[in-house]
Amino acid sequence: MALFPHDDYISVTLEFRCNLKCVHCMIEGTMDYLQPQSGQVFEDVLAEQRRNQRWQGIILTGSEITLHKELIPMVEAAKQAGFKHVRIQTHGMHLGQASFCDSLLEAGVDEYFVSVAGDDAESHDRITQVEGAFDKMMAGMRYLDQFDHVTLITNTVVTKLSYALLPALVENLAHLKRLRQMEFWNYWPMTEYDDKNLIPRVADVLPFLEMAAGRAQELGRAVEIKNFPQCLLGEKAHLLDNEQPQLLIDPAFWDQFNRNGFHQCLYREECSSVQCLGLNEAYTAKYGWEKDLVKPIKGGVLIARSFR
Repeated sequence: MALFPHDDYISVTLEFRCNLKCVHCMIEGTMDYLQPQSGQVFEDVLAEQRRNQRWQGIILTGSEITLHKELIPMVEAAKQAGFKHVRIQTHGMHLGQASFCDSLLEAGVDEYFVSVAGDDAESHDRITQVEGAFDKMMAGMRYLDQFDHVTLITNTVVTKLSYALLPALVENLAHLKRLRQMEFWNYWPMTEYDDKNLIPRVADVLPFLEMAAGRAQELGRAVEIKNFPQCLLGEKAHLLDNEQPQLLIDPAFWDQFNRNGFHQCLYREECSSVQCLGLNEAYTAKYGWEKDLVKPIKGGVLIARSFR
């Protein structure tokens, strides 16, 4: 069972600006036209929660939610509506201001989903293309780590630039007591081709991913792996979790997302995995079908899952 069951949360996309320039950003070409969810949509979610207490938590997200000028009032409104947990998804730079953290804590944010791009300042800032991003993010997580009721979750996008850094990344976050879950998202480009040359071979990623996941578990973290062939994960196959909370987002996002063309697998019809997304269009265009690497998981009929 997931540490944070996805059905217990609803995720609302409320901001489409960002002040990082991550080389792996999947939506950089869409931020100019995607629209955040309206205030009315947010109010409808709160009304549903007040009536039925349908969810345990709400996730406030966007390209960078901390840029939203009404973030604090929205958090307060979510708590008043009865949400037990309020989570923000953030690159963490603004958490480097203790006063901002204090405002979030006072308003009711108790879960912080923080994107960590590299294992140190050099790699993280190179990938995010903003100097000082790592130091501010780490200062924020260290500050939040002193509060017993806070939960930290990290997310790392696995690309050619980052996969070899994963074990060191886990080790360099070992001191964080409130870090309860680490997620590793294998990169996809939201297009049919790897125009940025960021997709790594899954065979190259595997040993580093296994080491990172194993060390995170030793440290008492829950681990979720996204968009990686489940058949390659061996004893860690149960860590693959491609489910997501219900996501409220501009419908135009899905037009771009569906260009990924997931489920590119020779064994799709005979594999019994209910989580695996196989390979994607850009991966097979670059590396082929990996017929000597992937294999079907036996034991039933494949149930295709999606992020929608």
